[in-house]
Amino acid sequence: MENMLRRYGSGLTLLICLLVAFWLLMLVIVPNITLFEQSFRPYLPVTEIGGPRDVYSLDNFLKVFNGDTQITLFGRSFAIPVHVLTFALTILYSILVTLICFALAYPLAYYMAKIVNPKTLPTLLLLLFIPLWVSEVLRAFAWWIILALKGPLNSLLLFTGVIDKPVRWIVDYNGVVIGLVYTYVLFMLFPIYNAVQSLDTNQIEAAEDLGAPWWKIHLKIVMPHAKPGIASGAVMVFMLSAGSLLVPSILGSTTSQWFTQTIDQWFKDALDWNTASAYALLLLILCTVFVSLAMWLFKVKLSDIAK
Repeated sequence: MENMLRRYGSGLTLLICLLVAFWLLMLVIVPNITLFEQSFRPYLPVTEIGGPRDVYSLDNFLKVFNGDTQITLFGRSFAIPVHVLTFALTILYSILVTLICFALAYPLAYYMAKIVNPKTLPTLLLLLFIPLWVSEVLRAFAWWIILALKGPLNSLLLFTGVIDKPVRWIVDYNGVVIGLVYTYVLFMLFPIYNAVQSLDTNQIEAAEDLGAPWWKIHLKIVMPHAKPGIASGAVMVFMLSAGSLLVPSILGSTTSQWFTQTIDQWFKDALDWNTASAYALLLLILCTVFVSLAMWLFKVKLSDIAK
């Protein structure tokens, strides 16, 4: 605050603080308070709102346990609530997206930070930023066209002889995972790049001179130093993937269902905003708990993510 006062003066500093406070209040605090309050109220006709039936309860949250479906695990069949299964699959595939993004982003981040010629780095960054200039909807539709049964990908693979017949890429959660990885991989790349860039190259050269193999250099030197960037990228990719709606809606198949699509159905199809609010609050709370447990398991502090 002292630096802002010294740099911008009291008037501009006050204006910036007021704008930030307004943004937090109107776009974060008030919507979440409204979401929280509506999630405990029943879905009623307009004429009954505020009446004797308009009481707070947990009924909206308990709806997540309605409607069983059968799944098969390890050769045995189990009955599980369909919305619980949808949430579990959303979390599972969001973790998969996060791991794939890390596998793709870490080598590229290290290459950009320690290997690439500094003169070519701006061009590389520009090439990476270009997809962000395009709407997420258009990018998802582009992947739908690419992965279509008679799309460019199958045509290329058939022409080169890699496959004998077209492959259905958009089946189960395949298209959703591909679309989410493409959409959010940069949110993993740049935090890791910033963390690796601050690593002293002399440490890597010293380890190489002492005969350390490349995998041990990354495991013992680079990754521990880049842990804040990895943690920040993982949290962003996981939360954005679990909360994504456009990509699962466009690239999802008839056998895939994202939890946000269930929330959207409560909003738009059933017009039950109260139950939808309960599901959205449930998704927010459980994702936050899951991220907190993962941070505790991997010994990552909130201060590491904030770096």
